[in-house]
This record gives sequence, structure tokens and C-alpha cells, in this order.
Amino acid sequence: MSLLEVQQVSQHFGDLVAVNKVSLDIEEGELHAIIGPNGAGKTTFFNMISGFYRPTTGHIIFGGTDITAMPPHDRVAMGMARTFQVTEVFPELSVRENLRIAVEVTQGLRRKLFATRAQAARTAEQVDELLETGGLIENADRNVGELSHGDQRSTEIMMALALKPKLLLFDEPAAGMGNQETYDTAVLIRRLHRKQKLTIILVEHDMRVIFNLADRITVLTEGEVLDQGTPDEIAASEKVQVAYLGEKREGA
Repeated sequence: MSLLEVQQVSQHFGDLVAVNKVSLDIEEGELHAIIGPNGAGKTTFFNMISGFYRPTTGHIIFGGTDITAMPPHDRVAMGMARTFQVTEVFPELSVRENLRIAVEVTQGLRRKLFATRAQAARTAEQVDELLETGGLIENADRNVGELSHGDQRSTEIMMALALKPKLLLFDEPAAGMGNQETYDTAVLIRRLHRKQKLTIILVEHDMRVIFNLADRITVLTEGEVLDQGTPDEIAASEKVQVAYLGEKREGA
């Protein structure tokens, strides 16, 4: 059974059909990328998976449970976490404090006035682990707002990881980054995928990131699936080259 099954979902905004009968199966441990030109419906599709939009038609099954009508916070509780195109952190707090908040939310400690000594020690240990995983130890006590865009994004990714997700959704993680920051972010995502065995769905415009990370790729155009396959299959697809990459192979 797939970890995530998206079954013929559509999203209508009045007369506008933003997504039209799109299906997707995600296996445990897979890194699946979603690409397409601007206006292809990628973000709308992403928002249906994470619960910010309820599909007009179709169903979404996560871990064998129909979550089509489930709000985002309940999906998080089931093991789904996401990042956003615009980095969502607390810029006036340190990296360590940002991660501590995420860990405490996961442990249910934000609803308590006081944590026990054992709980505080466990929180501190998990925060240290996240700092190391994200390559953030040197910046642990700096306010996030002072950091580079890449380090801010790493902080956000580690906050999502603190939720202990079964499925992690990345919405354009390399947006607005230079070459080095893009590379560092891609290395972090690869580490989470391969070493921590996380299942990941990735929406990204940078094709270098996509073709170096993805196990499979879904190409959307005008709200519909244009093609699906491995990176090699997508790179060789004439209809993708023509409709998305703007190219056509010789002799075609």
C-alpha cells in the first residue's frame, strides 16, 4: 500500500479549473518531484495534499486513511509536515529557540506551564540533534533574522523535521537562493531522504535540484498531468521538452 494516494483530485475556483483530475501514488521512502511552468497548478495541488484546500472532487488517502476533508493540523498529527515558498520562522528568536518551540509542540509541552527536568533534558537533546543534522551548530544562538536565506531555510526544514513526519512536503525550498545556498539545501534534502529514510514530495523550479534528487517526477501543465516517470524518462520525453522545457529533440 502506498503511503500517499491522491485519487483524481480537482480544484475549481468558480469557473476556473486550477487542477483537473490529478492522481499520484507515493511509496514509503520515495522522493517525488512535481514540476511544471508557472500556472500549472503545482501550488494548488500541494495545498490540497497538505489540507489548505479541500478538493472539489477526488480523494486523498494517507497511511490508509481518507484525509480529504481533514484540516492541516490533523494531518500534521498523522505525520505530514511541509515548508513554504516564503520561509516560515520566528526571525526575532535564535535558531535554538525556533527548534525548541517545534520540539515542544511535538511533545505537547506548549500546553503546559512547566516541563519536568527529564522533559527539558529530552527537549535539549533533540534540539542538539536537529542543529547537527541541519548544519546549524555554529549559528545556534544567533537570531534567525540575522542569518543568510539558506540558513533560514535550513532552520525551517529542521522545524518541520522536529514534527517527526512520515511525509515531508517541500514547496520550492531553493527559491531565491544563489548557487552555493541551492547546493547546500539540496545536500540537506538528500541527507534527509537517504540517511533518515524520509518520504518527500518536492515542488521546485530549479531543474538541477530536481534531476539530482528525485526518484520519480510528475509534470503538470494547465492543471493536468503531462507525464510521469524517472528523471531519465522525463528528460527524454518529447512532450515534456516541447511543453515545459521549450525544446524538441533533433529529428522529432
